[in-house]
Amino acid sequence: MSNAKIKVTLVRSTSGRPEKHRRTLQALGLHRCYVSKVHQDNEAIRGMIAQVSHLVRVEEA
Repeated sequence: MSNAKIKVTLVRSTSGRPEKHRRTLQALGLHRCYVSKVHQDNEAIRGMIAQVSHLVRVEEA
């Protein structure tokens, strides 16, 4: 898993979501719907994705 990358895409709006979820999405670099970012696949990123899993789509990059 050292060089594994994952692509995270925001697929649901942040409107009406808790501030904690909005900050998590901001930390992931997702600020608009259908914007994607590529991240290293590690435990920290996976934890953030788990918190907002209902708002994002995850694919292997």
